[in-house]
Amino acid sequence: MADRLFRFGVVASDAADGAGWTAQARRAEELGYATFLTPDTLRTLAPLPALAAAAAATTSIHVGTFVLAAPFRRAEQVAWEVDALNLLSGGRFELGIGAGRPDGRQDADRLGVPFGSVDQRIGRIQEVIGRVRRWPGARPAPRVLIAGRSARMLGLAARTADSIALGLPADTPEDGLAGPVRLIRQAADDFDRLEIAVSVHLVGEDEPPPWLARRLGGPLPDDAVTVLRGTPRQMADRLLRRRDAHQVSYITVTQMYAERLAPVVELLAGS
Repeated sequence: MADRLFRFGVVASDAADGAGWTAQARRAEELGYATFLTPDTLRTLAPLPALAAAAAATTSIHVGTFVLAAPFRRAEQVAWEVDALNLLSGGRFELGIGAGRPDGRQDADRLGVPFGSVDQRIGRIQEVIGRVRRWPGARPAPRVLIAGRSARMLGLAARTADSIALGLPADTPEDGLAGPVRLIRQAADDFDRLEIAVSVHLVGEDEPPPWLARRLGGPLPDDAVTVLRGTPRQMADRLLRRRDAHQVSYITVTQMYAERLAPVVELLAGS
């Protein structure tokens, strides 16, 4: 990843029916997105079967978890299912994994599995990745993304992952990227091979709907890394400056803003 070419991903979580779900995946592919991603919560579609359907309905876009909660499944189970999905997608599956969302303990309780301590959850991430990469067979292991925010998680990601999703507060300003990227650089054996990702929550000039504003904790400043305002060219230029300054080249956006970001994707994807 020395050149750090831009990639863009769409994060989708639900649909009215199967046809609606696969239509979202096909539309993301048509718009030039590199990945079609889904989270891992009990309020959204179960990620692996949902991604299998998305892969079957598309031809080139990669599908991936964003991100799988490590405590919810045994490592052997994840490796088995990931291997199948990687085969069925023609090698288009990407494994995103993390230690669990802040409200993940409630989902773990419903699933009847222990959420575990921070140490146990980080250990499970390492166990899952190791098992996925050592699963028997001739197929190459999928690309691995680790999502994290703490110095410990970023260090693990720098040593272990192919991509790193920065789990930053929504109001983090541009210069707030410097510290996490510095930690990654210090921990990495080969910083140039790593892809660094940031999620964008708002695109364009409109204010977010009330439900999204509540989730984000209120209005976000225009200089937040999770906000893109202006014309497509202005948004693209901001992402170019961000890549130059902080090496961020993988941008994810929710399905709500996939169409609105599409002109930026057309300007930058693969460049």
